[in-house]
Amino acid sequence: MMKRRSFLKQAGLLSAVSLVAPSSLLAAPSSLKLGLQLYTLRDYIGKDVKGVLAKVAKAGYQEVETYGYSKENGFWGLSPSEFKAVLTANGLTTSSGHYEMNGFVRDGNPEALNSYIEAAKICGQKYIVVPHLDDKLRTSVADFKAIAEKVNKAGQLCKAAGLRVAYHNHDFEYKAIGGVTLFDVLLKETDPALVDFELDLYWVVRAGLDPVKLMASNPKRFSMWHVKDMDKAQPEHNTEVGAGTIDFKKIFQSPSSSGLKHIFMEQEYFAIDAFQSISQSAAYIKKNLLS
Repeated sequence: MMKRRSFLKQAGLLSAVSLVAPSSLLAAPSSLKLGLQLYTLRDYIGKDVKGVLAKVAKAGYQEVETYGYSKENGFWGLSPSEFKAVLTANGLTTSSGHYEMNGFVRDGNPEALNSYIEAAKICGQKYIVVPHLDDKLRTSVADFKAIAEKVNKAGQLCKAAGLRVAYHNHDFEYKAIGGVTLFDVLLKETDPALVDFELDLYWVVRAGLDPVKLMASNPKRFSMWHVKDMDKAQPEHNTEVGAGTIDFKKIFQSPSSSGLKHIFMEQEYFAIDAFQSISQSAAYIKKNLLS
């Protein structure tokens, strides 16, 4: 039988644990790398890849998410191996890339996807992300189901190569057609063993939804986030993280964050110098969300 003193000691420890801030009981946010979606710097990177990546590292980012790769032009004129070398020279890595998937969703031809897989593996990426879908591909519930089927197929091809597919949302996925949304179909009909989601927090809020509730209803599906704030005066624009209206502290401290593996800051509109902006966002995230 447990002695009274031992019981009280253990009970006291349990009480102390119950008072610990919720965020410290989750997958520790401080273990996350601070990433940047390079689309943020789309007006600059094509002109000077090396210089831009040096500034990204100087701003405090540790990894990047690519966009716009093609077999013909590589990453802004650099081959995957050349691009990786520039990342390495600046102490950066890349774990994820946005790759144009409209063709694959339309006809299932794996030729382009295979080139993406090859590039991603050379760079050290783990995720190939579906970044956007053409309007014509998503006009009916039947289209939604066809999209889910193709995303599963892409997931199978990527898994065979040691990679994973993820789907990145905007707000159109939450608009119902025939009482059904594309996002609901994707969550229900894609295989969790094959398909992850990259949740763009700005677009979820823009759609009028609560990211915490959405993730709580679909645990472990959201391995990546886009951390993008909403401008106070113009909600159709985004702004530096911490300067807008989205409660990121609540989101980061939610149990919904327990499956999170990567975060990427993204911004599409600037009222100040872009490099000053990304530095400001990086400082806020490090101090307030990852510490």
